[in-house]
Amino acid sequence: MEPSPRAARRRLRRAALTSSAVLLALAAGTLPAQAAPAAPAAPPHAAAATAPAGAGRGLDRAALRASLDAVHRAGMYGTFSAVRDGSSRWRGAAGVADVDTRRPVRPGFQHRVGSITKSFAAVAVLQQVRAGRVDLDAPIGRYLPELVPGERGRAVTVRMLLNHTSGIGDHILPAFPGLLEDPGKALDAGRFRHFAPEELVRLGLAAPPGAPRGTHAYSNTNYVIIGLLLREVTGQEPEDYITRHVIRKAGLRHTYFPRTPYLTGPHAKMYESMYGTIDPARDYSVYDMSWGGIAGALVSTTDDLNSFYRQLLGGRLLGPAELRAMKTTVPAHPVEPGEEAVMRYGLGLSAVRMGDGRWYWGHDGAVFGAGTLALSSEDGRRQLAVALNLMKYQHVNEDGTVDPHPIDLALNEHILTALGIPRPAARGAAPRAGAPAAPAPAAATAVTRPFEVLSRLQR
Repeated sequence: MEPSPRAARRRLRRAALTSSAVLLALAAGTLPAQAAPAAPAAPPHAAAATAPAGAGRGLDRAALRASLDAVHRAGMYGTFSAVRDGSSRWRGAAGVADVDTRRPVRPGFQHRVGSITKSFAAVAVLQQVRAGRVDLDAPIGRYLPELVPGERGRAVTVRMLLNHTSGIGDHILPAFPGLLEDPGKALDAGRFRHFAPEELVRLGLAAPPGAPRGTHAYSNTNYVIIGLLLREVTGQEPEDYITRHVIRKAGLRHTYFPRTPYLTGPHAKMYESMYGTIDPARDYSVYDMSWGGIAGALVSTTDDLNSFYRQLLGGRLLGPAELRAMKTTVPAHPVEPGEEAVMRYGLGLSAVRMGDGRWYWGHDGAVFGAGTLALSSEDGRRQLAVALNLMKYQHVNEDGTVDPHPIDLALNEHILTALGIPRPAARGAAPRAGAPAAPAPAAATAVTRPFEVLSRLQR
């Protein structure tokens, strides 16, 4: 029997006290308790395997097509994906862009990519570090004393904002009053509301922190502050600076900050279920994204995202010192003594250790109705960017945990296929010492983090 709306909302409230990181945790595919013993103290990129990821395996186009179709058959309305192995590329789409008209989704669609925006913002800040205008270890109060005053302004550094160890809370829940009680009503009310970034910062500074300062706790407010830092040191609106010096420098033709609630190019509708409390799922593709701003407002395509991360990891967007700083990471989930985190976070850049023992770099992102994951091998040779147009389709248990859904299991298979990661049976040998097992369907979304699930998933 389906739970009543009141019971579903109680579960949603409990879910706000825990989290299930859907996309990057899906890629990692292991519980923290299952992680391997700690490796020598070195950044993930230094510990990566020397052989190129997916070397010699190429793209299995039939398997890519079948695995993406399986994501749609599992219940995803529409999904599209771009995969690259060296000079070989594959693009595919499955499902519908509009559940009413049955218009098909297409591979080149524009999409709201959520917190993937943070990678672009971090590149912009690191450009200012290279120019000598920003010091990563300087307190944010040096640059924005009125915005972040007092002890926090003196103790929180630019680096802490970029790697989410600032101890500053997230503004998402307070920006949408009633989101836990009646999500559909709260999201409808906010569709055309415009937020000033300073207002979002005030909300985040007043919100409870996800973890003490010095421990990673994902907070969108960190990057709203980063946007205001960019405005202070460049004299330009952060969206304009990132467009000129990051997006155009990378030659991206379909990546932009929307100026209105509407997208300007071909795109799918974007449906939000909020764990079944919005039934049927509602389209939020038209939305004022000022609530995300530099933390999550960007629009892009899967091809553009692969191009961006390939150039970033190849050293074409930053100097060597700045790229090393960006790839210096902290654990992105709790670990027991003697264990190694399989998900880590740098400066606007995530690292995920996959079942082949290698680290993959990129970011995930979600807004109301749209999800995106971009991952690249260490050398940028093997890449995946995949987009979804239905969000928070999972079931929330009485204790607030979120069960894996058949969509998650199918998406996990597509990720493994795209990155050329062999399954244990195909490998024919036990994993090497220190490597976590290949992602298992039962654990596909099981990695938990100490973030509020709603703010963590609005990325």
